[in-house]
Amino acid sequence: MAVTLEQAQRVGYTCLKALLRFAFMVANNLVAIPSYVLYLIVLQPLRILDSKSFWYIEGVLFKWLLAMVASWGWWAGYTVVEWGDDVKAVSEDEAMVLVNHQATGDVCTLMMCLQDKGTVVRQMMWLMDHIFKYTNFGIVSLIHGDFFIRQGRTHRDQQLVLLKDHLEKYYRSRNRKWIVLFPEGGFLRKRRETSQAFAKKNNLPFLKHVTLPRLGATQVILKTLVAPQENGTLSGGDRLRKEGKSKGLQWVIDTTIAYPKAEPIDIQTWILGYRQPTVTHVHYRIFPVKDVPAEPEALTSWLYQRFIEKEDLLTHFYETGAFPPPQGQTKAISREMTLSNLWLVAIQSLAFLSGGMWYCLFQYLYHCLF
Repeated sequence: MAVTLEQAQRVGYTCLKALLRFAFMVANNLVAIPSYVLYLIVLQPLRILDSKSFWYIEGVLFKWLLAMVASWGWWAGYTVVEWGDDVKAVSEDEAMVLVNHQATGDVCTLMMCLQDKGTVVRQMMWLMDHIFKYTNFGIVSLIHGDFFIRQGRTHRDQQLVLLKDHLEKYYRSRNRKWIVLFPEGGFLRKRRETSQAFAKKNNLPFLKHVTLPRLGATQVILKTLVAPQENGTLSGGDRLRKEGKSKGLQWVIDTTIAYPKAEPIDIQTWILGYRQPTVTHVHYRIFPVKDVPAEPEALTSWLYQRFIEKEDLLTHFYETGAFPPPQGQTKAISREMTLSNLWLVAIQSLAFLSGGMWYCLFQYLYHCLF
């Protein structure tokens, strides 16, 4: 079939735009990530003298880096509409965020839609596959204190021990508030067949849009971060409030990401922007942690139920283009998530100015020494 001039121009424009976006992303990474590392190296004395202030500054820089990633999608027209509970109401409390996992773009989507949730982004911890350690963002996540988990049955028990040690060492000492994990343990397309076979064997529901979650990391997080309870109240609550100490994990935020026509966005699309502008839909449901069972069997059942509900939510979304209204209501309310272009430009400008500053500084030191 012959290609028209208009089609050729459209393809050429898309390729040129993708090339320019990729060049900008590379330049952005070459200045922003080294600047983040260098600022924190210079601030090491502050870490010794006032650890709280050091991690506050690190959190602000971390949020700006995530905002830069968000800007790549935002400027390509990849926006977010939010549904369900308003998570801003619990943004200052400790929460565990459970997310379904379809593609690498899920992480970018969360980086975008959590930007306007108060201090959440700078005080959050991510659990991600160990392969991300070797990406351009790996050094940032290592410094920030995220946990890289190695998948596979042979590593499972050891990884859970390491996760517990990691949480005890870094979560409270760095004043983390939210912890994000993907309980399915992998992308939908990779785990669906295995999950469906497991469900059939164990007489569990057949799921198409999500997979059955794994219990391990969720159980470790709850055991490690939930404060001891006595008669339904926080043990030592008055003392903890007077001392300004953490009340422990208070909420579980069940987060469901839906893409139009069930076509997820991957990181390549997010960077290159060759896909047409797309609205990603994110649904939140908040559960008090006191309503989450602690016993393994009951917790497994509770966690399975959350993903069965996700299946129903996604089925409804793919059929109607909207999430269903909450129980007892007749209409679902959606909220368009927005970012300030001026703020994003300011952050990007600061990154390039920082890169220029560090370059000039090293040039000066080199001439002084040699």
